[in-house]
Amino acid sequence: MPGIRIVCFGHVGDGNLHYNQSKPEGMADAAFRAQDDAVHDAVHETAAALGGSISAEHGIGRLKQQAFLQFKPAVSVEVMQRIKHALDPLGTFNPGRLFPRTDRQPS
Repeated sequence: MPGIRIVCFGHVGDGNLHYNQSKPEGMADAAFRAQDDAVHDAVHETAAALGGSISAEHGIGRLKQQAFLQFKPAVSVEVMQRIKHALDPLGTFNPGRLFPRTDRQPS
């Protein structure tokens, strides 16, 4: 992704960092957006290789659910599902996010 800069910000104290992508000067919007998946993959793979995670204490939203499932160990996902179900058995809190009910997978 030549020319695309990662602008990192967040909570350094707990390692919860966020990032935006900076479009190179002169690059068309469509060409920039077409590289979204490749940029996200590179960031997530780097984070995983360094022992990091792509989610924080507040969970994971719709856009990163597949990446979350790819990089998070299955046992961690199972524990999270059990905690979510124990606290929210009807799936009413933050509906549409990862595992709103333990009997359904993200769509």
